[in-house]
Amino acid sequence: MPRQGDLPELAATVLQPGFVGTTAPDWVRRRLAEGLGGVALFARNVESPAQVAALTAQLRAERPDVIVAIDEEAGDVTRFESRHGSSRPGNLGLGAIDDGTVTEAVAHDLGVDLAHAGITLNYAPDTDVNSNPDNPVIGVRAFGADAPLVARHGAAFITGLQRAGVAACAKHFPGHGDTSVDSHHAVPVIDRSRADLDVCELRPFRAAIHAGVQAVMTGHLLVPAWDAELPATLSRRILTGLLREELGFTGLIVTDGIEMEGVRRRYGLAGAAVRALAAGADAICVGGDHADEQTAVLLRDAIVAAVRSGELGEERLRDAAERVHRLAAWTEVSQIATGARAIADAAAVIGANGAAQAGSAVGIAAARRAVKITVGAAAPALPLTVAPHVVEFAPPRNIAVGSETPWGVGGPLAERMPGTTAVRLDVEDLAGVPDPAAAVLAGAAGRPLVLVVRDAHRHPWVAEALAHTLAVRPDAIVVEMGVPVAVSGGVHVATHGATRACGLAAAEVIAGSTVPAPEPVAA
Repeated sequence: MPRQGDLPELAATVLQPGFVGTTAPDWVRRRLAEGLGGVALFARNVESPAQVAALTAQLRAERPDVIVAIDEEAGDVTRFESRHGSSRPGNLGLGAIDDGTVTEAVAHDLGVDLAHAGITLNYAPDTDVNSNPDNPVIGVRAFGADAPLVARHGAAFITGLQRAGVAACAKHFPGHGDTSVDSHHAVPVIDRSRADLDVCELRPFRAAIHAGVQAVMTGHLLVPAWDAELPATLSRRILTGLLREELGFTGLIVTDGIEMEGVRRRYGLAGAAVRALAAGADAICVGGDHADEQTAVLLRDAIVAAVRSGELGEERLRDAAERVHRLAAWTEVSQIATGARAIADAAAVIGANGAAQAGSAVGIAAARRAVKITVGAAAPALPLTVAPHVVEFAPPRNIAVGSETPWGVGGPLAERMPGTTAVRLDVEDLAGVPDPAAAVLAGAAGRPLVLVVRDAHRHPWVAEALAHTLAVRPDAIVVEMGVPVAVSGGVHVATHGATRACGLAAAEVIAGSTVPAPEPVAA
């Protein structure tokens, strides 16, 4: 018979809910004291490193071993630098450099920042192989489309991050790269043979496990080669049979956001959480959208009820809770060993908003190395000597990328070349326009033209506007801040990401690296 008294605490231990606010809400502090094992931070919880350090100190005052997680890929998907944009290049940029020492250094640099702020688990790196260039949700988040490259850079990232005392989390198992469907909205199907999956999708996860990764995140993916009925997050064949038994992973298995439609639409929040635990998951990530106490209580109570009814084995729940405790113990020992916890306790040493905006010198240097330049027949001389007109094409937002995160080249170019003008166009701006080139070229007469795109190959309206504009202005500079599938323009600048660091690197190519000194203010 189950020992009923401690079931609610066990059920709370395996939850990693989100919450609203830059300080710890009363309900989170109360639930931590009652056994809540972790929390997940999102962009809404982050103002500055010092503020995050103060927040995590509040959490640890209630439970010293709480797991504090964040989804910080250090690329287009950033939470820690969401207000200014990441000062690092992101995975595709690191893959383009293809130097494992750089990847490890960037990840360690990130880990130090996170550890100093009291964060112990990072839902990164993304070890998906982006083998489908039309993938709507992975793209620049992957190191590339080559499995061996992804494997070695994933392992390097894990090594660097964990050397700083922050647990890494390889995702999205068993691989989200070969899909044209976003699991935030529906269930992608990875319809490949076991042999093909073994050679491609699983290779980076094997490398991650060999590198000692502390956690693996599940993908809400249907993979018929292993399970034709249940998505990976809910599949015992995949989580227990494949990940645990075949690949030998002994660390923490955490779900992708359990409120995502890939699992929630059919099973509901509570049903998906219970099924994930029964399949072999150890921690339930929730709160990207449902960031409230009612959700946390709903999931806790559903887990307790499932054990009492026999739907979820008590020993399976105890095993999951034990793995949560083991990860918490690893992070405590690792951060004490690196001195990060002591620094986190003195939040004042981190600095506030100014330091956060300055960002990572290591990351910005890497972003410069990630830039690839192709010169066409009508190439303008670089750096430019006349302030350009910049047109940025804004495709629909990838839901994993925060809407609050700035991107682009117009801003950093204007800092380097006063007089630079910039406009941003979306699909509605050009809908039904008979001559898109005329709309794009407005304001560019007699001036250099810079066209900024993100995954131009995935958005027909962008590709069409680009083609019409280049027919008139073949000398235009094209900056591709997504996956660079096609090369066009007088000069094509591939940044391999749309982070702040990537925008700075592109601006330096176009305008030179010197920022003019501000004009003196008259007395």
